[in-house]
Amino acid sequence: MSKTLIAGLDRLPGVDQVGLEARAAQLASRSIKTTSKQWAIDLAISMVDLTTLEGADSPGKVRALATKALRPDPTDPTCPRAAAVCVYGDMAGYVREVVGDQVHVAAVATAFPSGRASLEVKLADTAAAVANGADEIDMVIDRGAFLSGDLATVHDQIVAVKEACGSAHLKVILETGELQTYDNVRRASWLAMDAGADFIKTSTGKIQPAATLPVTLLMLEAVRDYRIATGRQVGVKPAGGIRTTKDAIKYLVVVNEIAGEDWLDPDWFRFGASSLLNDLLMQRQKMLTGRYSGPDYVTLD
Repeated sequence: MSKTLIAGLDRLPGVDQVGLEARAAQLASRSIKTTSKQWAIDLAISMVDLTTLEGADSPGKVRALATKALRPDPTDPTCPRAAAVCVYGDMAGYVREVVGDQVHVAAVATAFPSGRASLEVKLADTAAAVANGADEIDMVIDRGAFLSGDLATVHDQIVAVKEACGSAHLKVILETGELQTYDNVRRASWLAMDAGADFIKTSTGKIQPAATLPVTLLMLEAVRDYRIATGRQVGVKPAGGIRTTKDAIKYLVVVNEIAGEDWLDPDWFRFGASSLLNDLLMQRQKMLTGRYSGPDYVTLD
């Protein structure tokens, strides 16, 4: 990592906390028309990284989740597919068996969720996940190194993991709930993008707070400004705590207003979620039929 980059990170403007949170609250208060809501629900479904990251995950559970990602609503072939299924690396092969090339297979790696491992272990973890069929890798940064000011280690590890990904896309998890300040979130976002991240992701979902609207807004500003500065577009993935259709639509409004329409696409914006998809499906059926479905309409994942 060059001294020029470190100096550039130090020159990033400080974040106006009051202004950021007020802007997020103002955008969250907006309502959208019924026809736009129908479109937004389908778009949100297509952006979901359907996720299970539990020690009790089994091949059967993972295959069932992959089947759901392919056909979220088995009664309605017009329902969009999910964007990806996100699992531990050793489960990636079971997902690939089910989805083929129709849905992305994302695997967490690099000693998820702590990131507390040697670089050699992180690279082996990444390579194994790719070999098992993952075409997206969700890595975690070394928050201890970042918070102690060792930005070079964080940067160089991302570069190395990106190389180990080969053709797989790399999502870099900042774990914003541990970064303490909005200034740190902005610096970590730029650091990850400079190191080659294809996506920047808020959280592992294992730490609270996970995704929040102000943090996501700040990261969207970062990817927008990064594209203006470099010409390269980077995606954003809020993960953890987004459970309702109402919440998802708030995030889509922020994407549109802050980054722009180019990011309203699953190639550039994702939701890391498990329970969100069920609520989207329930609301989708309500809009199509005028009534809510019964409790047996969606699966319990």
